[in-house]
Amino acid sequence: MKVLQCLVADDEPIARQIIENYIKEIPYLEVVATCKNAFEVMGFLQENTIDLLFLDINMPKLSGISLLKTMQQKPQVIITTAYPEYAVEGFELSVTDYLLKPFSLERFLQAVLKVQQKLTNNNTNIVIEKEEVVTSIYVKSDKKIIKLDLDAINYIEAYGNYIKIYTDQMILTPTTLSDFAEKLSNDFIRIHKSFIVNFNKLKLIDGNQMVLKNDSKLPISKSYRKIVLNKIDGV
Repeated sequence: MKVLQCLVADDEPIARQIIENYIKEIPYLEVVATCKNAFEVMGFLQENTIDLLFLDINMPKLSGISLLKTMQQKPQVIITTAYPEYAVEGFELSVTDYLLKPFSLERFLQAVLKVQQKLTNNNTNIVIEKEEVVTSIYVKSDKKIIKLDLDAINYIEAYGNYIKIYTDQMILTPTTLSDFAEKLSNDFIRIHKSFIVNFNKLKLIDGNQMVLKNDSKLPISKSYRKIVLNKIDGV
């Protein structure tokens, strides 16, 4: 069973400690960081990826709900709060569960099991899709539906609620990078929270930068560097 990397965000030290203690009771959870406010969360996620975020609502300067609205790619999120009135808005932002303080270990475990089930379902769907030989896809752009050969794609860039697909031209389409990744073949690899590249287009790697055959230069983030190097070793 995969160990889920967890981040705990709460401005109250006692609340953070309770959640950390609960996490220690569950073998397939691991705390990788704790944060006191939303800005610390944003800073951590710029350079790291996590599987699960335990997020308080009432934090100084920027609330948990406001933080969720700024996130383009979200991990699984369990809200932990003393304020029930935010539940509807939280679920509209696709949180997995909503825990009202004080909550028991049993209720905490129920929420974690929901996350595990959701991740299992997502991974199953991705495997089924990628067992098929996919050579082309259809994308929407400016009221048009375009058939696009995967071999023609150099890289894809996140752009708010859209993505930019770079071939010999740029195509703008309304979807997220994570959702679009599910349609791609194994030739594509994520190198940064904002970039997916066609590995067949790789020319060289220069430090933390990937250079493609068309001389495009893209950043490799610290959290994805190991994935990139493993891909190279497997070629």
